[in-house]
Amino acid sequence: MRSDCPLNFGLELFGDKWTLLIIRDLMFFNKRYYNEFLSSAEKISTNILADRLALLEKQGFICKGKDKEHKQKIVYSLTGKGIDLLPVIIEIGLWSDKYAGDLLSPHKEVILGRMKQDREKALATLKEKLKQKHL
Repeated sequence: MRSDCPLNFGLELFGDKWTLLIIRDLMFFNKRYYNEFLSSAEKISTNILADRLALLEKQGFICKGKDKEHKQKIVYSLTGKGIDLLPVIIEIGLWSDKYAGDLLSPHKEVILGRMKQDREKALATLKEKLKQKHL
């Protein structure tokens, strides 16, 4: 860590776009396998994906395990620490919608629409669903 600034601490852990996009995919798009992350619209390269998954696991945001149905496949899940990034991801999405909403996908309203109506309730509901799915 280069400084004791709280913002710097967070950015050093998850400050590049790929790290947050992997977390987004786990949270909102039910992606849990390596090849599923590769199929995201942003087109992450295999070496960056492998690096970011390893970093996220090392830092405790995700865990990996064997798929129960296909023992050779690795499945990735969010940990409590990863799930706690939900408000951060939502706030970035709301900020982006405010300043670039006309450039964003129409699908954004599925989640952001609920956040705009009742942020606390929507966050609590989403967080509970993530805990049931990942922990």
